[in-house]
Amino acid sequence: MRIVGTKQQVRDAVAAGRGEGKTIGLVPTLGALHEGHLSLMRRSVADCDLTVVSVFVNPTQFGPGEDLDEYPRDLEGDASACEAIGVDLLFAPTVEEMYADDASTVVSVSELTEGLCGAYRPGHFDGVTTVVCKLLNIVLPDRAYFGEKDYQQLVVIRRMVRDLDIPVEVVGCPTVREDDGLALSSRNRYLSEEERAAAPALHQALQRGAEAAREGATGREVERVVARALAQEPLFRPQYIQAVHPETLKPLGDEAGPMVIAAAAHLGGTRLIDNVRVEG
Repeated sequence: MRIVGTKQQVRDAVAAGRGEGKTIGLVPTLGALHEGHLSLMRRSVADCDLTVVSVFVNPTQFGPGEDLDEYPRDLEGDASACEAIGVDLLFAPTVEEMYADDASTVVSVSELTEGLCGAYRPGHFDGVTTVVCKLLNIVLPDRAYFGEKDYQQLVVIRRMVRDLDIPVEVVGCPTVREDDGLALSSRNRYLSEEERAAAPALHQALQRGAEAAREGATGREVERVVARALAQEPLFRPQYIQAVHPETLKPLGDEAGPMVIAAAAHLGGTRLIDNVRVEG
C-alpha cells in the first residue's frame, strides 16, 4: 500500500490503474478508523481492482464549538488497518492541499439538508458535499462507499451525484454495531464508562419505534414511542427524533408506511446519531 499526500500523486496512481483496465473504489473517511470504516473498505476491495481510502479531517464540515481540534487522529494506526485489509492507496492530504487560500466555491444540496442533522448543524452538509465532490473529482472512482449510519449524508451525496451528473455509483453499506447494538463511531471513544453502558438505549428505543411502524403506526406515533423509550435512560438528552420518508427525508407526520426513524442525542458531551429503516 502507498501513502500519498497530494492530489497529483492520487491522479497518477489512478491513471496507471485505469491504463491496466482496473476498476477504482473510493472510501472517504475522517480517519480514526473503526470496524464500520473497515467494512466499507472490505466491500470496495471485494468489488474493485484498486481501492483508494482518504483520511482527511475536513474543517469545513465542523461548525463553531464542534470538536474539530479534539477529533481523534491516528494516521499510523489507520494506515496499518488499511494495509491489512488490502487497500492500495491511502490519501492523507493537508488542509492546504485540499483547499486553496482563496477557495470560494461551495457545493450545496438544498431541501434534503434542511431537517434532521442539518437543522442543528448549519453549514455541515455544505462542507460534506464540497469535500466529497472534490474527492470524487480527484479520484474519479467507479464506486464510492458510505455507511448507512449517516443516512442523511448518504441520501444527500446520492442527490449531489445525480444532479451534477458525476459518473460514480454511490454504494450504501449497512451500519456496523457493537454486540449490544451501539452503532460504531469514532466519537464513541469520548464516552465515559457510565455513558458507554447507557449508550445502547438509543438503538433500543429506535427498535421499539420500528416495531410500532411495522404494526402500522404513523410517523408521529412512532416518534412518541421512541421518545418514551429513550426517556427511560436519563443520561440521554435527545436533540431530535423523526420518522421521515426514506428518499425525500420529509417528516411523515400522520402518515404510515416505509420510513427511516432517525435520532440524535447527547450522552454527556458526546453527540450520538443512529437510525433504523422500516420497509413497510
